[in-house]
Amino acid sequence: MVKRHVAPELYLNRELGQLEFNRRVLALAEDRSMPALERLRFLCIVDSNLDEFFEIRVAGLKEEIAANAPAGPDGIPLGQVFRRVTRKAQDLVARQYQVLNDDVLPQLAAEGIRFLRRSKWGSAQKEWVKDYFFRELMPVLTPIGLDPAHPFPRLLNKSLNFVVELEGKDAFGRKSSMAIVQAPRVLPRVIALPRSICGCEHGFVFLSSILHAHVAELFPGMTVLGCYQFQLTRNSDLYIDEEELRELKSLRKALQGELTQRQFGDSVRLEVADSCSPRMAEALLQQFGLTQEDFYQVNGPVNLVRLIQIPERVDRPDLKFSTFVPGVPRELTRFPYIFDCIRNGDILLHHPYQSFLPVINFIEQAAHDPQVVAIKQTVYRTGAQSEMMELLMAAARNGKAVTVVVELMARFDEEANINWAQRLEEAGAHVIYGVVGHKTHAKMALVVRREDDRLRRYVHLSTGNYHSRTATLYTDFGLFTCNEEICSDVSEVFMQLTGLGKAMKLKHLWQSPFTLHQRSLKAIQTETRNAAAGRKARIIAKMNALLEPEIIAALYAASQAGVGIDLVVRGVCALRPGIPGISDNIRVSSILGRFLEHTRVFYFYNGGAEDVYLSSADWMDRNFFRRIEVCFPVLEPRLKKRVIQEGLKPYLSREVEAWEMNAAGQYTRRKGGRGGRGHAQTLLLETLAAKRGA
Repeated sequence: MVKRHVAPELYLNRELGQLEFNRRVLALAEDRSMPALERLRFLCIVDSNLDEFFEIRVAGLKEEIAANAPAGPDGIPLGQVFRRVTRKAQDLVARQYQVLNDDVLPQLAAEGIRFLRRSKWGSAQKEWVKDYFFRELMPVLTPIGLDPAHPFPRLLNKSLNFVVELEGKDAFGRKSSMAIVQAPRVLPRVIALPRSICGCEHGFVFLSSILHAHVAELFPGMTVLGCYQFQLTRNSDLYIDEEELRELKSLRKALQGELTQRQFGDSVRLEVADSCSPRMAEALLQQFGLTQEDFYQVNGPVNLVRLIQIPERVDRPDLKFSTFVPGVPRELTRFPYIFDCIRNGDILLHHPYQSFLPVINFIEQAAHDPQVVAIKQTVYRTGAQSEMMELLMAAARNGKAVTVVVELMARFDEEANINWAQRLEEAGAHVIYGVVGHKTHAKMALVVRREDDRLRRYVHLSTGNYHSRTATLYTDFGLFTCNEEICSDVSEVFMQLTGLGKAMKLKHLWQSPFTLHQRSLKAIQTETRNAAAGRKARIIAKMNALLEPEIIAALYAASQAGVGIDLVVRGVCALRPGIPGISDNIRVSSILGRFLEHTRVFYFYNGGAEDVYLSSADWMDRNFFRRIEVCFPVLEPRLKKRVIQEGLKPYLSREVEAWEMNAAGQYTRRKGGRGGRGHAQTLLLETLAAKRGA
């Protein structure tokens, strides 16, 4: 199939768009109306996002440049993209540390939460630190002096290391001017001091500060000229060789072999303390084969993401977002058994405002119900600890036919998923790894129950993962139904994943890589035709990312026909809104806040039918063509109305806070109502979580 692309000048660059997204996250840390510890958390999220950005996107960009790959849909030569990315990333990192040092840390200090720098230690603090160094650090540190017998050590991705500049000779008469000290990952990066020592409610010192203060103890008789912390970021994308896969005949074995090498991929970025001497910096760059474009000097800890533990360790509710109790839909309180509730009508859950517990109960009751004969579920991300996985194992032990489709290639969750796959198999479950070359990203659970001498199917479909923790942090919709046609569709998708054969036509679900793209295009084109004929037409789409060129071209055509289009895109959006004659009927906004916006909602007016779909998929090439995804309709009118009222309208209101995008891909923050602090998430908390059982 030849895809219809938009003109390059109408397509925004993906990498630059991702940096623009992180700039919006950083703005939350800059916002002094945010609780102080939450501001620190947002700084850490920016750091974590940038780590992954370099590990995957920048690493891939470097590989494409080396292979002389052509420009992407935006038409910008890849070398130019890399240079622009570097400049923007440098500016973003500099601003990140400026906010940390000049704003967030002073605000925390004023609240009795202090990070004590070496230059400010008193005598009691110095003595405590010295004791801690000899007791907790020195026994596990291994200084490595660099000489012909001691080559540069192999460094783990994103590990904390120190390069030490030395002068003199050691006990063997060796003269070395450089040594490396690696901080083992078992060591805490931030250490709490006793209140009696730190002189405040919560006092912390960085591991790097302790080591800097006592590094000379590791090199007795030599002069330490300098000690500088650094961190190396490596390419962390996994590649499974098809020939190796054919030989091993097991995706799990191939992936286990690849995981051991992930920590030692090609060097991508070097971060060092801004005090690092030019000589040491140049030596490190040469060692890792990097250039000045890959070099980031920071005014603070090089592994800033480690500070994300502080909000959990500090018991100051007044400096965090207020707690809430998730609500439960009234439909789930009518009967003691969830299957009875679902038979009474479809049930919609809106997380995190409504509890994830009913999803757990769905599998728990299925695991122990003697009438349940089979359970099938997909697993993309579920965490190292998972009640859901434990329940599936219990179901298998109870004699249920349990089938779990585990996606082993879920980025950065591969090891956890491999472990769960093994444990599920040991418990007697059938474990399938999906389809090689297509990640199984669909979120589905199917329960088969014997009722009145017949089998009835129950289904849960979701926009989010079966992950109890992220269900409290991400916004997602989940749908319980026993609609025969939808259940039949879900059963068919499971048959595709576990068996062999041609894809059968589905009645309601749109599925990638088969029908999702063409059905999405068809829905957009229907609105285009209706608008061109003078009829009312409307498209509203909420997602994480919008990148697929043919979808963007269709949206431009719809805009030119007069379709009113609202796109709520949390992350990167390659479409340019507001171009006269091209996209002047398209508005793009981004909502960021306390929760990570994760719902994918698609609304098409369709002549008054007002079709509403929920999905696990964004409008990206990978979701349409390289993943197994489902997009499912909300059929019951009352639930369709709820999705529109909760999942779309609050995000479109001019009274709520949002970031509005212009044609150049730049965003302007719009303050909401209520004195400028109105936020869609706040409104939903008030209407869903506050009214328990409503």
